[in-house]
Amino acid sequence: MSDNKKAFNWRGLVLPVAFIALWYAATSLHWVNTKLIVPPAGVVTTGIHELANADFYLGVALSLWRDLSGFLIGALAGVAVGSLMGVSRLADKVIGPTYHTARQISLFAWLPLLSALLGTGDVSKVIFIAFSAFYPVVLGTLEGVRGVTAAHAEVARVYGFTRKQLFTRLILPAASPQILGGLRLGLLYAWLATIGAEFLLVNDGQGIGNIVFKGRNAFNVELIIFGLVAIGLVGNVFNRIAETAEAHLLRWRAPIR
Repeated sequence: MSDNKKAFNWRGLVLPVAFIALWYAATSLHWVNTKLIVPPAGVVTTGIHELANADFYLGVALSLWRDLSGFLIGALAGVAVGSLMGVSRLADKVIGPTYHTARQISLFAWLPLLSALLGTGDVSKVIFIAFSAFYPVVLGTLEGVRGVTAAHAEVARVYGFTRKQLFTRLILPAASPQILGGLRLGLLYAWLATIGAEFLLVNDGQGIGNIVFKGRNAFNVELIIFGLVAIGLVGNVFNRIAETAEAHLLRWRAPIR
């Protein structure tokens, strides 16, 4: 059973392979304008050239630094605020309306304000990424904490739990599936925000998101497509790591089936 779970899912390659085959056929048979829809070979050549350039890896490293820095700030703040709103009715009444109103605002609507106040450097990018991670983490934590029933809390009181023990030994473990779900979603949003910030707050030309920006300015479709593929692959790696970490941290739970 474990071998089946660990086996590579080859079926996941069916759609990408079919798409590439159709793409190759469309360009080689001139069904499309190859200046706009470029042949796959051109993308591969551009990709090889970029991968041989040390600036590419520097850009990836900078993007990862911005992403993880912003995610860490947003996740810590999100767990703290979500926990506070979940355990305190007063905090929920004071913070809740502002939080629920602010999360209705498109994240990218904050970029002009951040750039006006902080410029277009790394500080504004990291804060924007932190905002992106903050909202889903708060929501996941809030739902998880509120999901702890009064019956569970009463049992903890019978056993003489202090307030600290009630929070650390009952509420947080019981809410951990929703908290980890919020963290995983926050990691996804943080990566999307990283690319958006690098694309819209360009100031140094460095970062994986700037590959697409550079390709657009040069009208280099091959470079644009390579940038999109690189962004997608790095995001997929993040998602895989998050899935593995979540499964490991929740291994204490009984399996659903």
